[in-house]
Amino acid sequence: MANNTTDHPPGNSVAEGNHEGDFGCTVMDLRDLMELRSAEAVTKIGDSYGDVQGLCRRLKTSPIEGLSGNPVDLEKRHTSFGRNFIPPKKAKTFLQLVWEALQDVTLIILEIAAIISLGLSFYHPPGGDSELCGQAAAGAEDEGEAQAGWIEGAAILFSVIIVVLVTAFNDWSKEKQFRGLQSRIEQEQKFTVIRKGQVIQIPVAEIVVGDIAQIKYGDLLPADGILIQGNDLKIDESSLTGESDQVRKSLDKDPMLLSGTHVMEGSGRMLVSAVGLNSQTGIIFTLLGAGESDEEKKVKKSKKQGTPENRNKAKTQDGIALEIQPLKSEEAAESEEKEEVKQVKKVRVTKKEKSVLQGKLTRLAVQIGKAGLIMSAVTVIILILYFVVDTFGVQGRPWLKECTPIYIQYFVKFFIIGVTVLVVAVPEGLPLAVTISLAYSVKKMMKDNNLVRHLDACETMGNATAICSDKTGTLTMNRMTVVQAYIGDTHYKNVPEPDAIPPSILELLVNSISINSAYTTKILSPEKEGGLPRHVGNKTECSLLGLVLALKRDYQPIREEIPEEKLYKVYTFNSSRKSMSTVLKNADGSFRMYSKGASEIVLRKCSRVLDTQGEARIFKPKDRDEMVSKVIEPMACDGLRTICVAYRDFPAEGGEPNWDAENDILNNLTCICVVGIEDPVRPEVPAAITKCQRAGITVRMVTGDNINTARAIATKCGILLPGEDFLCLEGKEFNQQIRNDQGEVEQERLDKVWPKLRVLARSSPTDKHTLVKGIIDSTVLETRQVVAVTGDGTNDGPALKKADVGFAMGIAGTDVAKEASDIILTDDNFTSIVKAVMWGRNVYDSISKFLQFQLTVNVVAVIVAFTGACITQDSPLKAVQMLWVNLIMDTLASLALATEPPTESLLLRRPYGRNKPLISRTMMKNILGHAIYQLTIIFTLLFAGEKIFDIDSGRNTPLHAPPSEHYTIVFNVFVMMQLFNEINARKIHGERNVFEGIYRNPIFCSVVLGTFVLQIIIVQFGGKPFSCTSLTIDQWLWCVFIGVGELLWGQLISAIPTHHLKFLKEAGHGTTKEEIKEEEMTEGADEIDHAEMELRRGQILWFRGLNRIQTQIKVVNAFRSSLYEGIENPESRSSIHNFMAHPEFVPLSEEEARAPPIEEVSAEMEAIPSSSSSGGGQAPDTSLRNHKTSV
Repeated sequence: MANNTTDHPPGNSVAEGNHEGDFGCTVMDLRDLMELRSAEAVTKIGDSYGDVQGLCRRLKTSPIEGLSGNPVDLEKRHTSFGRNFIPPKKAKTFLQLVWEALQDVTLIILEIAAIISLGLSFYHPPGGDSELCGQAAAGAEDEGEAQAGWIEGAAILFSVIIVVLVTAFNDWSKEKQFRGLQSRIEQEQKFTVIRKGQVIQIPVAEIVVGDIAQIKYGDLLPADGILIQGNDLKIDESSLTGESDQVRKSLDKDPMLLSGTHVMEGSGRMLVSAVGLNSQTGIIFTLLGAGESDEEKKVKKSKKQGTPENRNKAKTQDGIALEIQPLKSEEAAESEEKEEVKQVKKVRVTKKEKSVLQGKLTRLAVQIGKAGLIMSAVTVIILILYFVVDTFGVQGRPWLKECTPIYIQYFVKFFIIGVTVLVVAVPEGLPLAVTISLAYSVKKMMKDNNLVRHLDACETMGNATAICSDKTGTLTMNRMTVVQAYIGDTHYKNVPEPDAIPPSILELLVNSISINSAYTTKILSPEKEGGLPRHVGNKTECSLLGLVLALKRDYQPIREEIPEEKLYKVYTFNSSRKSMSTVLKNADGSFRMYSKGASEIVLRKCSRVLDTQGEARIFKPKDRDEMVSKVIEPMACDGLRTICVAYRDFPAEGGEPNWDAENDILNNLTCICVVGIEDPVRPEVPAAITKCQRAGITVRMVTGDNINTARAIATKCGILLPGEDFLCLEGKEFNQQIRNDQGEVEQERLDKVWPKLRVLARSSPTDKHTLVKGIIDSTVLETRQVVAVTGDGTNDGPALKKADVGFAMGIAGTDVAKEASDIILTDDNFTSIVKAVMWGRNVYDSISKFLQFQLTVNVVAVIVAFTGACITQDSPLKAVQMLWVNLIMDTLASLALATEPPTESLLLRRPYGRNKPLISRTMMKNILGHAIYQLTIIFTLLFAGEKIFDIDSGRNTPLHAPPSEHYTIVFNVFVMMQLFNEINARKIHGERNVFEGIYRNPIFCSVVLGTFVLQIIIVQFGGKPFSCTSLTIDQWLWCVFIGVGELLWGQLISAIPTHHLKFLKEAGHGTTKEEIKEEEMTEGADEIDHAEMELRRGQILWFRGLNRIQTQIKVVNAFRSSLYEGIENPESRSSIHNFMAHPEFVPLSEEEARAPPIEEVSAEMEAIPSSSSSGGGQAPDTSLRNHKTSV
């Protein structure tokens, strides 16, 4: 099957690549076979192929040797059966992203206002220049000025285009980066197959039909296959079937293995029978893909009819990844599934709470949005009223129909001013700053060995207050070696010489280790001369094989003599057994079982032990206690992991035992030896843990190891400090302390344990999950805890998913662990976690810096525009200038402030936790302090500037008057103050030196310089479009001097101690405990997250706000339509009328369906839908009344 299957239905493509002659079965045969399950499948294989071996012969492969790996053969298989690749969903084109950016409501309003302004500037009514129109016409007729009326409208449109392009470009680069990350994850995923008798790892995409793949515990199956040989194999098929029970696979009952499922236990080999789009995952993906395109066609059709419900569907179809996503509708969730079904990393996460930062940002944006809306509405109303009262009341002019267009131009101008106030007030740069900051950090974190899979994990990590870490591989090197042994009643402190051990024991020991370990585990020769031997597979087993080699024996010949097919029964290692056993059948019908596992567990099942002569003697409980105290505990206290190796014989006369009665089988063992395995602590870990503790992060070790071993390692790492009050518990004890008599976990009991708990040993995956959940849900301490968890095994999946940030090991981690995680540590090293903390805190601080800067600009710009408009009927900052300021403070400032590199000093403060507000009191002091300075300067210049600089006043100019020097100076000073305040904004904790480390951030320097150069160009050459006129060098120097005053003023502000300013409030809080209790979780709503609740409220507020604006427009329209009665030219009238009733502009009806009502606002919401139904958002009176009272 060729790779072009995406264009055809699967059927055609199969026929196309059907090379019947090459293989004894076709793609369709194999596909039909894979559709069957359990007994049906076994019968079908028997009927059609004889057995699995028969199928192997047809597919020209050997179950033992695998494929030859000959390129010609592999290519033939590609053409006949397809490649193991599922094409990803098409990325959005740049134009689509532009179209999405254009959907922004504020921009739409601006565009419409600009178009009207343009239209009216070209319309010259007859008699418009009559004196009767009053001052409206005066001054508009200077030479060439009348022709320049279009410039403002055009300039606004131009600015809108720039904003849209910048937004679209950002989205595009974000998507590109994300896809790059996905493909990197894909390329890194390898799978073990057998080719030419060699076990090799190949990228998943290179697997072909006929390959013999080795599967083991923790794998995510990359293709469909049929089991050839399996040991105790259990599969989690929930990703395909939705059934959570694990399915046991065996040759005679159910040999069918499906792609996308997880191996939860056991190991085995399978014959790959379907890949890519022909595998079960691929088929589902194709169906979804086809379904999606049909759906899209339907949607397009319905779009033409323009019903609001379907439009909503079209919108959600894209599953647009908003920065702060609204609750997903089902379609969106589905289309996300489509993207993710690929057997890459399909993440089935139970809805995590929104990241801490996003929750706070959403609330803040909503609060600012409310304020901005109110201000802009009031501005417009005041301007219109003032004009009407002044013109028709005070001056007492009659309304002349030939003057109407001129009056309308005034109204449009007022409306544009109102909208620009709104544009400046709403911090739409926030999502941008967050995205830039996160994307920048994620890119840099790659270099620090952190592969971030979920963007928000990076920022959550900065808030982490607790890290629950695995021991093996994370804190230790995962390079295990046997250093002590107890063999034949003797405790050897070093590995003994082979002659010192009785030959019978040596024989048993070598056989037991060689056979009773996964055959995929090997020790290979070092890659470089003089290097250490390479350990492949399970590291504990490698250490035991290393012992065999140290005893001058070799395990390979024994394995060749007894290949995996001859193993009669295997009980693989799992977290509940904590041991592994292999049964062999002897020629005389008797059986021998070799076992190994955690020493205290296996010794409990031993009834004999081999003595110095190699004879088995009785091993009583008191002997066991003695051995524990004299051998195992001393080993464990040296930080060694203890493993017991044992065996048991089942005589032939006893008949075949019942292998399923596991407890009877794993009993009456004979102990061969106990070994102590050392796994040295990574040299850099103690320093990293000290950094964490200094940064206010508690590190806890959660391990499956013996408590003494765990305690010894924890002391070496610095998790346990001398003289500290701490707890070290075993899993059993931990459960006794936290569970009540019914065996249920009680939060109050847990709250007594976890704050002091530092080491949890012999813990099961459930214990780990219980601990993590308990710490996250706990409200004992003032700050709620944010927990990071590291894990590498399949059993760590639940805890990794539950944690706020899950770290999986990139090298030792299983696919299941990686899939459940948020960040993959590519070097499996604990120090990388500390780097992640540093980056996370940096993201948080970058956003705070940006907020501090942006809110100062917002406050000043809104107040200036508002008061200026009310006092002088014209905003001192024109629409285009406002947009330029918006561009500086949004896009450019977010670039400059969001890319500050992190410093070690970030690790010297305590974590912020969940409920710390985004804007601290210090930041609030800075915002208000700088706003006072800026407003004082601006108002002084506005009302006395002409006297200071000895120039003409720019106040009360007629409609199309040329730009004045006066207002240009006001604009220029405003921008200069922002530029220098951007340098102040680099520090948010009240530091004095704002220039510290500025040269380490080239982006910041270039943005500030670039903005300065652009400002010079705008002022000197911007002319009419920017309402500027060129300034003299003196005036420029004054502007810059006033700007530099910001830096001096900043020093003054930081000298005022914050604690004296009691009136300062914080803003942008997280969710508090009380609110969580108030908003009782509804049944079935797994975890409603609070940011999302806030967002719904936010959306409703936006709708109300929009309705507000629309109402004003309608008022204006109604006003106008009454004037239009006498005009003979009806086209122009309809164009203005239609401006709201246009189907393209349906923000309300389009969004309505997406905002589920919340208790408090359900009443208003009931009123709104009626507004959307009347098209174009024409709201009936009831909803209006509600809105007036609600915001």
